[in-house]
Amino acid sequence: MRGLLSFLILHLLSKRMMYGDEIADEIARRKAEKPNPGTLYPTLKQLESRGLIESVKKGSAKYYKLTADGREGLRSAKEFFIQAYADIVLESK
Repeated sequence: MRGLLSFLILHLLSKRMMYGDEIADEIARRKAEKPNPGTLYPTLKQLESRGLIESVKKGSAKYYKLTADGREGLRSAKEFFIQAYADIVLESK
């Protein structure tokens, strides 16, 4: 799930800044499965260490936002998913 989770996080953060639990709730709303903190926070930390997202403290909450490299990474990931899975979608119609 980690690769898909990274993709979902980048996608969500392309819309707006979010804090960790907000990201988890939004993923649960879309996938009906909420990632546990032991999966979510290491993924956020890895994305931040790769320079794709950055964290900002607001009060007691830590918000995450996409960086310019993160926007490029999301664009590349979308292209990959389209190339890798488009035939599956088209075949199922």
